[in-house]
Amino acid sequence: MTDDVRQIRELVASSIAASKAGDLPKLMDMMTDEVIFMTPGRPPLGKAEFAADSERMKGAAIDARADVREIEVFGPWAHIRHHIEAELTFPGQSPRHMSGYAMTVLRKDADGCWRIARDANLVTRGNRRE
Repeated sequence: MTDDVRQIRELVASSIAASKAGDLPKLMDMMTDEVIFMTPGRPPLGKAEFAADSERMKGAAIDARADVREIEVFGPWAHIRHHIEAELTFPGQSPRHMSGYAMTVLRKDADGCWRIARDANLVTRGNRRE
């Protein structure tokens, strides 16, 4: 395993841990300033919209897993193909199971840290793992 692949796997694990912990500042630090997220049924959103969505979800318990299926590194760029499963539980509500595939594009910054530049995911409610 190359050092880049190891760092990218650590980024995936850290993002899952930060999501579970509700650590929005840590999640935001994992993104480039011009990050774009693409999700089913809504227009692309940037870093500010991601932060606003995350603030609205405060209080929800998140249990998530990412099964990395592929990592390819191309100099300062890389992509990850992975399957994500998550269970969101808002206070007083039944858990919501969500899963699906995602493709994440990363860019290595001047400090040598990998950051999320683009994320396109097909994570939707009710899907079950393949």
